[in-house]
Amino acid sequence: MENDSRSSDPKLVIDTFREVVRSRRSVRKFDETPLPDDVIRDCLELAMLAPNSSNLQPWDFHVVRSPELRKAMVPACFGQNAARTAQAMIVVVARTDTWSAHCRDMLKQWPGGEVPKLARQYYEKLAPFNYAQGPFGLFGLMKRLVFGVVGLFRPVPRFPVSPAEMKLWATKSTALACENLMLALRAHGFDSCPLEGFDEVRIQKVLKLPRSHSVVMIVAAGKRSESGVYGEQFRFDSDRFVHFL
Repeated sequence: MENDSRSSDPKLVIDTFREVVRSRRSVRKFDETPLPDDVIRDCLELAMLAPNSSNLQPWDFHVVRSPELRKAMVPACFGQNAARTAQAMIVVVARTDTWSAHCRDMLKQWPGGEVPKLARQYYEKLAPFNYAQGPFGLFGLMKRLVFGVVGLFRPVPRFPVSPAEMKLWATKSTALACENLMLALRAHGFDSCPLEGFDEVRIQKVLKLPRSHSVVMIVAAGKRSESGVYGEQFRFDSDRFVHFL
């Protein structure tokens, strides 16, 4: 009963929420505690469970642990404190290949090349609807209506077909993947900080990434340093922007 009363204390709830928000926003310094390989791998496995249409958004995770590489990345990350003190820099690259390429990649994941019948049917049944978007939209719509009425095919969710749609889709799903990653790190007793700005071209050169790769987000990870939890930060003045009418 005592725990229940504490959990229902409004002040305690507000104070806890405030600490969580401030720590997520303000952590900019990590100590020298290394991140174990199994922790990073487990966190990245959870990051890949981010929701996205048909689970057809693959990512490349580049875990930068080498001191030399991390030092080279600091200028490309505009010298942010998190970049200077992080024990690992996780660069998340969203692949923006075509939708059909994603289907082929998914079918190649099964060992031995033997794709389960249900999985093959799931991806291959989408083939008749490849022209449902773009200049053949009307033709594709008619095909959907005909097959939907006769019950030969199930309705298929809309998928991105243009490079612009792929980029938008990849960015949204990658943001969810990075959120999963940061929550997983916190569950393992570590902390993280999404870098608020970086030079994408210089990052690609440091890591020798293909130019076709687009860096979506970089997460600095490590053990939080108590001396750097609530460091100096820029903020809007609430007295100027909060108006009571």
